[in-house]
Amino acid sequence: MILTVEGLEFEYPSRPVLKDINFSIANGDFLAVLGINGAGKSTLLKCINRILQPQVGTVLIRGDDASRLSRRELAKRIGYVAQHHERTRTTVFDAVLLGRKPYIQWEASTKDMEIVQEALTTLGLDSYALRYVDELSGGERQKVVIARALAQQPQLLLLDEPTHSLDLKNQFDVSRLIKRIIKEEQLAAVVAMHDLNLAMRFANRFMLLKDGVIFAAGGFEVMTQENIESVYSLPVKIKQFGDIPVVIPA
Repeated sequence: MILTVEGLEFEYPSRPVLKDINFSIANGDFLAVLGINGAGKSTLLKCINRILQPQVGTVLIRGDDASRLSRRELAKRIGYVAQHHERTRTTVFDAVLLGRKPYIQWEASTKDMEIVQEALTTLGLDSYALRYVDELSGGERQKVVIARALAQQPQLLLLDEPTHSLDLKNQFDVSRLIKRIIKEEQLAAVVAMHDLNLAMRFANRFMLLKDGVIFAAGGFEVMTQENIESVYSLPVKIKQFGDIPVVIPA
């Protein structure tokens, strides 16, 4: 398993957020973490990446306890894309080169440059290399931060609402891209998502969070009308269009 989470619990001073979280994912898994605002999706990603320190529980990356890894070693294993990121007056190439920071001792090597170029090519950003990040569209900037995470050569990607504020085309483009990268690079990804239909179209594993606990987790068998209604407190119907399931508020 690339990622194993055992008995993870986290609470802020004012309230508990996550309770007894247990799951694991392997190479090629696209895990969509779903639930209402405040369910703990972003907090879970931050606990896995040690941005937040869980009070209880263990996070294992390929069997190694994440709490015993240095920040540099953890950054080599986990590529994290936050929900919000600053617009910076730097070129796309230099922004992606930041992903090589865990590997660079004094200055970037030829290998570092080659890996950045590969990440740009994978994301279709070759022609953007010398453009400034703050001049790009939302979808283009999102591809840049994913390329930066990919340049870390991680085993695991953590993405916090990667399609947030994107238009319909870019939502599909970014989601399709994430799925392709996971498959081609044989990574695993934990992706916090709001859009159930995007999740059901691109993910192969699902975790429904409610009141800080895992309400249901597994494959498509857990994405039932009953489970969705219980988690979101909203009546829905699931319709099938060809081989694509679609959730429709009833």
